[in-house]
Amino acid sequence: MAHCRGHAGDPAGAAATLKELLAESLQALGPDHPTTLATWRYLARWQGEAGDPAGAIATLQELLAESLRVLGLDDPATQRVRYEMANWQGRAGDPAGAAAIVQGLLADQLRVLGPDHPDTLTSQNALAWWQERARPPGNERSRDT
Repeated sequence: MAHCRGHAGDPAGAAATLKELLAESLQALGPDHPTTLATWRYLARWQGEAGDPAGAIATLQELLAESLRVLGLDDPATQRVRYEMANWQGRAGDPAGAAAIVQGLLADQLRVLGPDHPDTLTSQNALAWWQERARPPGNERSRDT
């Protein structure tokens, strides 16, 4: 229902629904359950889409701590949380911070997944994207090079 609300143009409603669902999931299933962790991530997405990137980042920071504790650094779900945190950090106006997050993620992906994995390639592209946006005005590289 939350996703339908969000896709129908009510991201704040989606976030509110997911906030309630997260509270229920934490109580019924606990913080370690995959459904709880997924609900946390979806909440962050819709918070950001509703115009609250700072709230999305805060939610993802909480989730990252739990994900690291439950799943570990190398788990794909933990890596997705880090990727999404970089996205919202950049969208909140901190492209250098986003690039730093992706750079750390990319190092772990290269170690765990290798250079040819689709997630590694996606992170390489994201790193270039955020690094380009972090350049000071007047210091842009030529797009022809």
